[in-house]
Amino acid sequence: MSDTRAKTSKPIIKNVDMSEEMQEDAITTAKTAIEQYKVEKDIAAFIKKEFDQKHQPAWHCIVGRNFGSFVTHETKHFIYFYIDQVAILLFRTPS
Repeated sequence: MSDTRAKTSKPIIKNVDMSEEMQEDAITTAKTAIEQYKVEKDIAAFIKKEFDQKHQPAWHCIVGRNFGSFVTHETKHFIYFYIDQVAILLFRTPS
């Protein structure tokens, strides 16, 4: 298997307050970002920009391997999940 996408394991959702459709979009967008970028900051920027365009601003995205967080999010606009060893926290703040 030379295709790196085949190595991506099944995402593990740790905490979520989001519709199934939006969850799938978050995971798909994150997988695309991980395939295209190596730097965590660039992965986060890609996901944030995609969600701002598709689901109205203002989204925030944190990507990393070791971080803590405590955030306030808009109801139904929060997901925290892992793809392989990379943690992704994606949420929209209340207007």
